[in-house]
Amino acid sequence: MPVWGARMSEPVRFLWQVDGDDFSSAGEASVLAKRSLRELGFDAELIRRVAVAMYEGEINMVIHAHGGEAEMLVDEDAVRVILRDVGPGIPDVELAMQAGYSTATDSVRALGFGAGMGLPNMKRFADELVVDSRVGEGTTIEMTFR
Repeated sequence: MPVWGARMSEPVRFLWQVDGDDFSSAGEASVLAKRSLRELGFDAELIRRVAVAMYEGEINMVIHAHGGEAEMLVDEDAVRVILRDVGPGIPDVELAMQAGYSTATDSVRALGFGAGMGLPNMKRFADELVVDSRVGEGTTIEMTFR
């Protein structure tokens, strides 16, 4: 963890919009998060885990939800990433957590996405993962990294 000097009273907050109509911009938030964490002095391994998990979430928002927002809260003890969208929601979160399960279209798969590793990779790289999804309303994913 970085050396902060005095304890922070409030977490540092970052917020990025994820464009759901452009695969070429998917991943911008995770790149900016990586840069911000590096500037704050976090170690490379934690930065890598956050960036990979955020990227997976961004891709899922582009594929399934037409975008959303990525929020990152940083304090001395943890990095928390919250991904929110107002997409169709995930009908069966338990099934979606299984490696290889995907509802991506053939056209998305032809672009090299939709292998069904998004949620499993988020779980693998985060210390805590909470998925709150409501069909017809959207999905919120909270990941904590220590």
